[in-house]
Amino acid sequence: MFKNYFKITWRNLMKNKGFTAINIAGLAVGMASAALILFWVQNEVSYDRFHQKEDRLYTMYNRSRFDGKLWCWNTTPEPMSKSLKHDFPQVEQATRVTDAGFLFTVGEKRLNIQGSFADNDFLTMFSFPLVKGDAKTALTVMKNIVLTESTAKRLFGNDDAMGKTIKIDSVDYFTVTGVMKDLPNNTRFKFDYLVPWEYNDKISNRGKESTNWGNNNVQTYITLKPGVTEDFFNSRVKNITRSHSDIKDIDVFVHPAKKWRLYSKFEEGKQVGGKIETVTLFSIIAGFILLIACINFMNLSTARSEKRAKEVGIRKVVGAGKASLIAQFMGESIMISLISGAIALLIVELSISGFNTLTQKQLFIPFGDASFWLVAIGFILFTGLLAGSYPALYLSSFAPVKVLKGTFKAANAAFSPRKILVVTQFTFAIVLIISTIIVKEQLDYAQNRETGYAKNNLVYTIMTGEMGKNYNLIRNELLTSGAATAVSKTSAPITEGWSDTWDFSWDGKHEGEKIDFNVFNTDGNFTKTMGLKIIDGRDIDVTKYPSDSTAIMLNEAAVKIMGFKHPVGQIVRSSNGKLTVVGVVKDFILQSPYEPVKQMVIQGPSTWFNVIHFKLNDKLSTAQSLKLAENVFEKYNPEYPFESHFVDEAYGKKFQDEQRMGTLASLFAGLTIFISCLGLFGLATYMAQNRIKEIGVRKVLGASVMRVTTMLSKDFLKLVGISFVISVPVAWYLMSQWLQKYPYRVEISVWVFVMAGVLTTLISILTVSSQAVKAALTNPVKSLRSE
Repeated sequence: MFKNYFKITWRNLMKNKGFTAINIAGLAVGMASAALILFWVQNEVSYDRFHQKEDRLYTMYNRSRFDGKLWCWNTTPEPMSKSLKHDFPQVEQATRVTDAGFLFTVGEKRLNIQGSFADNDFLTMFSFPLVKGDAKTALTVMKNIVLTESTAKRLFGNDDAMGKTIKIDSVDYFTVTGVMKDLPNNTRFKFDYLVPWEYNDKISNRGKESTNWGNNNVQTYITLKPGVTEDFFNSRVKNITRSHSDIKDIDVFVHPAKKWRLYSKFEEGKQVGGKIETVTLFSIIAGFILLIACINFMNLSTARSEKRAKEVGIRKVVGAGKASLIAQFMGESIMISLISGAIALLIVELSISGFNTLTQKQLFIPFGDASFWLVAIGFILFTGLLAGSYPALYLSSFAPVKVLKGTFKAANAAFSPRKILVVTQFTFAIVLIISTIIVKEQLDYAQNRETGYAKNNLVYTIMTGEMGKNYNLIRNELLTSGAATAVSKTSAPITEGWSDTWDFSWDGKHEGEKIDFNVFNTDGNFTKTMGLKIIDGRDIDVTKYPSDSTAIMLNEAAVKIMGFKHPVGQIVRSSNGKLTVVGVVKDFILQSPYEPVKQMVIQGPSTWFNVIHFKLNDKLSTAQSLKLAENVFEKYNPEYPFESHFVDEAYGKKFQDEQRMGTLASLFAGLTIFISCLGLFGLATYMAQNRIKEIGVRKVLGASVMRVTTMLSKDFLKLVGISFVISVPVAWYLMSQWLQKYPYRVEISVWVFVMAGVLTTLISILTVSSQAVKAALTNPVKSLRSE
């Protein structure tokens, strides 16, 4: 029986090669698109879920009210880790983690490599396996270091790295006590080596920080003992900061590892979502793309019902039951699905490299994993069943008497299932097109927002080695050599906020009110180097004004929130003493270009510095200016390779997530339109063939090619029009909700919908009319010869 089904199925597929090819192409592209998205979704869902102690791993969070809102953040005081481990019996392990960056010297090799400081418990808390070394002891000595495999290879080639010595920052020598596998792509941690926390204390002179509960500057992770619940521990740890300090308005709580990636968004002190929203959105897109591909199959199968009607009638007359007919038609669907699945797998393999580049992932097809093949086969069979279910039920329901008498006629109702399916296809496609246009508009709107500083030709370098000691020499030579026209040292890059505090107070501030300020430190020439606009007062200049060692500047947002009518000369108090306002700068974007500019205090030269900014000389080429600058830095900091960063490029990285989302939306909108039009092309082809005699009669009676083309196209265009009417309110609602998360956002304009409608209509006309014109140009003699 199965052999007979297979023969019949194969014969039917080969007899209608054109429609078979359309079905296979549509399903293959649909399955490949859905598979790529699902690979991405699986990667997102799996973040940090591979740790053996994942169900007991937590990161510590603070919760406090300031700026009129209840905020949550995951940087904590340094001493919290030790207190958790020693004072709370529910805690099994604890570790602090923060970024590290050193110059590694091995022989003639000198490499700037980024890593992390961590406590000894780190390697036994998290499942980052060591291929060499003991996880329990690898970080117990201050000058031990654990390398990833790729870092060990960069430093030592194919030699065994264990026990080898690395010179750190031309100061200390470290011994390699462990080599770990490279970190997987699906983890929040990003480091190429681990250094014991004790070394951080040594080089930073952090004696006070080890007992300072008022500075939140590290991430703290814990492992709870088996059986300890999240709620129970939260009730115990809530007041840990209050009990160790005078700070009485901070609550502490834990956030579980299973939620780190997808549920990290907090509003008013409560977890309200996060990346799960994007994951859910793209999962829905994958489902709809697959559904659209299946709809193509359904429509073409049911459209050709009259061709299969006699076959069904005869089979029923000779005794075939409905179940056997359903099995036969489902078999055809599954066979097409299997062929399409194989092609889809090839498409995924060929395109996954480009998809990885786009999504910044390391996805791959695990051909050697048996579970992958089970899932893949299940996915293909599911697609076949989904695509074939409606056609099988529809075709098997034909009454044999009507069919064999020749009175059977396929329904052409105003709202037939076939038309509803076409409308569904194009509704989703148009929603995606509208969404893509709005995402692009929002991105352009944010990118064109005035930054408040001149980012072109502005360069920064992170201070390393002797840069701090030789800063004045470096600055003078950058200017005299012609490499730069202005130089300033700062606490952070102009594109990032590395420090904030609610430590400031002033006359008129309400008692107990907490307002968080970004803090940006500079020496002088800050406004000139950055191209900032001073709207009141002057820049900080300790050379001209020695008292500027305690001077500050404010931005407009700070002046507004402090309520100063005449800010210059006002006194602002902090734990470091009294500070005098000497100037006000126009607001500039330090952090997110999608958010309002936050209040900022710019402090003078008595503070700490990490970065040197310099404005390249625009009278020279960029390459010439950079080469001159490189010579200066190599002269005064010879042990360290010179590394520079363009501010405009750093600023551009702020848009990467939205750009990626926009590109993905464009890609899948295009694929959705392609699949939908593939189905429309197939339907138009079949309808033209089915009405070939009618077309011949009309042409004999004088109908023009244009009139025949219009007759064949108008029904399809009506369906596209209905899709447009449905899609407009849906897209408007969805994108309005998406835009709500951006305080600075574009308004949704009518032209977006008009553009999407015109684009879809043009594509549909081209798709349908190609077959309609072909049919209209057919010689009527050929079509009427048999009449």
